[in-house]
Amino acid sequence: MNYLAHAFLAGPVDSDRVGGVVGDFVKGLLAPPPPALSPALVAGVALHRSIDSFADRHPAFQRSRARVSAARRRVAGIMVDMFYDHFLAAHWDRLRGLAGLEGDLSAFTAQTYRLIAAHGTNLPPAFMPVFARMAADDWLAAYRDPATVALALDRMAVHRLRRPNPLAGAGEELWHDYAGFEEDCLGFLPDALAWVATVRAERGAG
Repeated sequence: MNYLAHAFLAGPVDSDRVGGVVGDFVKGLLAPPPPALSPALVAGVALHRSIDSFADRHPAFQRSRARVSAARRRVAGIMVDMFYDHFLAAHWDRLRGLAGLEGDLSAFTAQTYRLIAAHGTNLPPAFMPVFARMAADDWLAAYRDPATVALALDRMAVHRLRRPNPLAGAGEELWHDYAGFEEDCLGFLPDALAWVATVRAERGAG
């Protein structure tokens, strides 16, 4: 899952949402907890990781990966993560109710940036310059536009992945099977929300 999906799926706990967005920047084991992270943020990162594992196992996400061309199959996970952020943003008004959220997408993203900024001194240093660009350009809402998704994938091809990769031009594949990716995403998100609610309830019981 990408940034918007993790923020959306994290649920009502602020630290879970922050941990969901920064999760990819926390490396290594969470036990013992990294000294720079509060226990609440560690729990949010753990939830982030479990959501990624759930997505990898889910039939809809697997179908989406299979829709990616053979030439780009090894980066299919990155592409599908981005595509799902697009559909979540595009269908926000329909999907927000499933998560018990109120307000439009811009209000949600602005609140998310405020939550992250409030935790700034406790977050991984590598995340902070990324967050500055994220908030300035409102990445979480910007993926509503497929052209922005395509541009982000092109930039990842150069700046995020160290090895030569086929991400450049990958945004075109969203259009090649738009309806199929959309159906997969809209089938996946309700299942993911239900699963996260179960995980949160078990965590609370523990």
